[in-house]
Amino acid sequence: MTIRYEANPPKILPDVNTDESIIKFIEKMKIISKKCDAIHITENVLGHQRVSPIKVGKIIKKEIPNIPITVSLRVRDKSEKEIIKFVDNCVSIKVTGILILMGDPTQSGTGDSGQVPSAVVTMLKEKGYDSKIEMYLSISNKPNFSKIGKKLRANPKGFMTQAVQNIQQVQNLSGNLKQFSIIPIILFPSEKNQKSADFLGLNLSEYGKEFDKFVKETHRITGDVLITSPNDFNGLNEYLKNNF
Repeated sequence: MTIRYEANPPKILPDVNTDESIIKFIEKMKIISKKCDAIHITENVLGHQRVSPIKVGKIIKKEIPNIPITVSLRVRDKSEKEIIKFVDNCVSIKVTGILILMGDPTQSGTGDSGQVPSAVVTMLKEKGYDSKIEMYLSISNKPNFSKIGKKLRANPKGFMTQAVQNIQQVQNLSGNLKQFSIIPIILFPSEKNQKSADFLGLNLSEYGKEFDKFVKETHRITGDVLITSPNDFNGLNEYLKNNF
């Protein structure tokens, strides 16, 4: 049974001291790790250049050695050689699992590599990486199950979902993908996260009033939940402190 926290590494900005940003980020991870079971580190969310999940993951494993870590791997802007190097680095720092996803277009407008997540999973499995690290693919919160054949044939360890907003979505995913681990992503409902909710097309009021019930019922169904709160660290930390 696992409650994960989704962590976005600091953005790399010309007028910001990146080393100081990393220190602040690690301090937050030390705080949140006392209340969650695992940390998931994203990579370049929305195409913004951020500190590598490998770099911050290495520091977290040193500072908080007992916390399991999973990371996102964008394939949109990586060659096969770069993907393999990324995975090798994950294995070397004892990352538990990788979410292999296309990723948002880069803000710099650089072209796509042509890599496809399901094909990358297949390639890595052929090279034996599935014996060294768990591999996950992303999936819609309301997929057309007749059109995800490539993802199913890639046979990952499981799927991390788009942000879900009701139990029906969780039940539908769990019921149709019984042979896979399902990790539903849930956005913490707060005013500070409203912009994120609008971007994701989520109605926070739909589950905000009974958020704890929603989280715990989702957790009961799947045994694993990833909570994201991109703009309200303190609010989520307080929620976890009071309920888990």
